[in-house]
Amino acid sequence: MRIFLLILLMSGLPIAQAEATQRPQKSWVQDWPDTDFSKTNIKFGEIISGGVPKDGIPAIDNPIFEPVSAVTNLGAFEPVISLQIAGEARAYPLRILMYHEIVNDQIADVPFSVTYCPLCNTSIVFERTLNGVVLDFGTTGKLRKSDMVMYDRQSESWWQQFTGLGLVGHYTGILLDRIPSRIESIAQFALRHPNGQVLVPNNPAARPYGNNPYVGYDSSKTPFLYGKYNGTLPALSRVVAVESDAWPLELLRQEKQISYGDLLLTWTAGQNSALDSRQIRKGKDVGNVVVQRINADGIKSDVIYHLPFAFAFSAFQPDGTLHLKIDE
Repeated sequence: MRIFLLILLMSGLPIAQAEATQRPQKSWVQDWPDTDFSKTNIKFGEIISGGVPKDGIPAIDNPIFEPVSAVTNLGAFEPVISLQIAGEARAYPLRILMYHEIVNDQIADVPFSVTYCPLCNTSIVFERTLNGVVLDFGTTGKLRKSDMVMYDRQSESWWQQFTGLGLVGHYTGILLDRIPSRIESIAQFALRHPNGQVLVPNNPAARPYGNNPYVGYDSSKTPFLYGKYNGTLPALSRVVAVESDAWPLELLRQEKQISYGDLLLTWTAGQNSALDSRQIRKGKDVGNVVVQRINADGIKSDVIYHLPFAFAFSAFQPDGTLHLKIDE
């Protein structure tokens, strides 16, 4: 079980690492008979078990929503992933995604998947239509560089959640398109979208929603099942990542606003960390981040960004730029 392995790691007990190899494990071939293991762009040894089996962390396929005005069990500053498509706004609380990691959803004629990997703090929304085929995503139970490896149920190809890149199978080398989203408090979402909809559990008793199973993780020094990290920032410090550029969240917190080319990054107080206290509503304040592009007419539009840990940005954007100070 992934949480049990995390406890072992944080207690300092050794965990065996898989050696890099070009051959898939025999158990993978048995458990994934529809996956084409002859196609891959990585070494199979980079993929290791996260402690749970295929779909051991169950994706949500039939999401249920309530009006934001009717949701009373979330703390005002609890984090949600929010998006707006065709004039309809929806919010996906991290208290739910913590236990499911993927929500397959659709607004109007746009199928999409909302994804969250607690181990890397990566929250990314992907379009599910690829070459005219609508894909449904689930969890493999495996990790690569501590990040969730997803799979699509149509071809059973494996995908990297951080990048949206196909790793193994039919869709190897294909990139999923992403949709702009925000990571904000439920209070901010309600203020912006008073008629918005909020994801609620299909079965409220199925998981301890609202509790954080990774208590203190974002204050620890060592990432889960990652390996050696040689970055400038503490491994589990948050950064604001926009493609291959990133800024330390602490820098943005100090400055409140950063301009970079046509990008504007802003920070305001009032959002709980989902990976701090046992109860998410009591998590430390990491604030709300918005990243927008300003065109020649001064019109702002949301751009794709997320708030991964520094080690994850380093792992998946090795040639990226980490801005440690304000560019003059």
